[in-house]
Formats: sequence, C-alpha cells, structure tokens
Amino acid sequence: MDLAGHLREPEVKKLADLRAHLIASVAVIKADPSKMEVFVDKGDVAVRAGSLSFEYGYTASIWVQDFGASIDTLVAPLLAWIAANQPDLFEKGDRKPFTFESELLDADTCDITITLALTELVRVEQQPRGLRVTHLPEPMMTDAFAGVPTGTKMWAGLIDASDAPLELVTA
Repeated sequence: MDLAGHLREPEVKKLADLRAHLIASVAVIKADPSKMEVFVDKGDVAVRAGSLSFEYGYTASIWVQDFGASIDTLVAPLLAWIAANQPDLFEKGDRKPFTFESELLDADTCDITITLALTELVRVEQQPRGLRVTHLPEPMMTDAFAGVPTGTKMWAGLIDASDAPLELVTA
C-alpha cells in the first residue's frame, strides 16, 4: 500500500515500456502524453509448487482521449512493440493480437481504448539477505530447426493425415 492507502499498480515492467514507446512513436501522444493512460484492467499470478518464481498475466488497457490522427499512426507502433515484447500474440490462431473500441467525439477526434493480454515472467531467487526478484525478457522466437522458414507449421497435415502411416526420416 502507498501512503494514501491505495493499492499500487503491480510492478509490471511492460506497461512502463509500452507507455514510453507510444509516447516516443505517436506524434499526437508525444505532443500531450496526459491524453493517454496505460493500466492493468485485470490480472493474475501463475505459480508452480516448489518455487517462488511466477508469471503475471494481465489485460492491459491503453486509453487515448481526443485522438485526432489516423488510427494507423497508433496501430503500427503498437504492433512493432508487440513483435518485440509479446511476440506470442502474433501466433494466436485468430491472428488478433489486440482489440479496440472507439467513440467518435466529433468529425476530427475520438477516444480509443485498446485492450491486449500480456504476460511477464518473474524469477525469484533466495539470497543470503533476502530475495532477488528479476523480471525476465521475452524468450526469443526462433526456428526450432535450421533451414526451416519462420512461420512454418511443422505439424500441418499430421493430425488430419490420411490413413497412411507416417514415415520417420532420419539422416
């Protein structure tokens, strides 16, 4: 609790990074950062028995009021941030990394709310004088097999294959 007796925003590092990225990347937000709020709508913590390490899972909301530019100027930098900081959102089956709502205020401006699901891994290690808490970077999304193009679905055709048995090929 802070001095005012309110719960503070969890120590989720991605929110601060996302906010800084949008301020730096979107001209109308850079001109007046007070018109944007970035916050956690809902969240949870996942743990495993035997470890204090955990994962934050949360719904992040970005609210931009009086937005008077093309939404493309907001969406493109947001997608670039997602690609670097939450790349698994591009792997979702429905290819929809976030949702948005817009309320038209007049012919030139609207309020926009963007909602996206984020995760953040946190390692907790016992130290001689307490605990060390480290927010881990996103795992690199690399090909599992050399020479296989990014995005190749290795399992395509295996589940719905014909009755012919699969042949295991080794070198």
